[in-house]
Amino acid sequence: MKKLKTRYVCQECGYASVKLYGRCPSCGSWNSMVEEVESPKVQSVPSTSEPIPLHMWEEVKEERRSSGFPALDQALGGGLVLGQVVLIAGEPGIGKSTLLLQVCDRFSKEEGPVLYVSGEESGRQISLRAKRLNIRSENLYLYTETNLSKIVQAIQNMRPSLVVIDSIQTIHSELLESSAGSVAQVRECAFKIAEVCKGLEIPVFIVGQITKEGSIAGPKVLEHLVDTVLSFEGERFNFYRVVKVVKNRFGSVGEMAVFRMTDAGLEEVLEPSAFFLQERVKAPGSVVFPYTEGSKPVLVEVQALTVDALYTTPQRKTQGFDVNRLALILAILEKEVKIFTRDKDVFINVVGGLSLREPAVDLAVALSVVSSVKNKAIEDAIIFGELGLAGEVRAVHFSDIRLKEALRFGFKKAIVPKGSMVEVEGMEIYPVSSIKEAVELLF
Repeated sequence: MKKLKTRYVCQECGYASVKLYGRCPSCGSWNSMVEEVESPKVQSVPSTSEPIPLHMWEEVKEERRSSGFPALDQALGGGLVLGQVVLIAGEPGIGKSTLLLQVCDRFSKEEGPVLYVSGEESGRQISLRAKRLNIRSENLYLYTETNLSKIVQAIQNMRPSLVVIDSIQTIHSELLESSAGSVAQVRECAFKIAEVCKGLEIPVFIVGQITKEGSIAGPKVLEHLVDTVLSFEGERFNFYRVVKVVKNRFGSVGEMAVFRMTDAGLEEVLEPSAFFLQERVKAPGSVVFPYTEGSKPVLVEVQALTVDALYTTPQRKTQGFDVNRLALILAILEKEVKIFTRDKDVFINVVGGLSLREPAVDLAVALSVVSSVKNKAIEDAIIFGELGLAGEVRAVHFSDIRLKEALRFGFKKAIVPKGSMVEVEGMEIYPVSSIKEAVELLF
């Protein structure tokens, strides 16, 4: 088969060359030259399609298929759409392959043949895992192949109801001379697989590896190419896992599904709030925060620990929270409420392995630090609000569903921003406009 001509194109400025440079001769960017296939020039032909009024598209019914996990279906917006391309990424060994194998088993029993393409493991290894998970579906087919053209041919011949690619970094195209996992290979393989599956209306899960910084390996265009991006989070050696929806063209983002790792595979946790609070101890530094980015709120525990520093420069360590944001909060506490931590080590932990990035957690973190410094526990109350640099507490979204979730689990008090004040029957709500007012209210 004749190989197409390739060139190296700078991803910053677009400079093209037949030679690979470590530094772009045009813009000076390092390691920005990426191998690309030169597309042959073809004569354009008149388009046979015509513009269609929007209301006619709205009449097309959107079909969804269940993944077999109700919590995952809810996070995806109701299930898998025909032709949907889902990218799932997470730490090595966290359980991506286990989850997808269980999805394949359940999907194949309801919808028909499923094709599981593995480039990382042998068929024997996957068979042993399936035996451990008690997976015996006759409609689940394994294909241990890394050649893109063979995989595409298998999909076209078999026409399965679902395709799983594990992982995209192991697939390679013969049209490119670069090794599997390179930027050009990942982009070319993902585009071709997505094109074929969308044309045949087959939903596909693509497993993506991540870098040591925690981002998805490969070009950023990989995330733009797919319809849905799922982030698989949690501690590798613990038993809980969180699947968070980072991007979704067929539903809202910020939704999540919680799983528990067992000997028989992953099990759904239908009440995440109860799961995260089941071992909570009422102690100084412990605060309950109603977390939400999508439509489903989850109560999580935010812990703070402050101790006298042993060294000249005090430590600032966080687990599940941005350490730079913590520095801002400590500066606000020092200026506005005279809570000094310059001679103390400060540690923040979000229980359950969640990574909280929404600004609504600021007030909870700040008051947990104050509670630890004063060595006084905060009574059962939920706390949320964004902190400004002047010490003001700013309004946040979804106040009503946060409060209703807290009330459902027995919390009768809440400290909320004044701009997010809503009435909830059976709950005492204390609106605050500044961090100083919140501290005076509690302590």
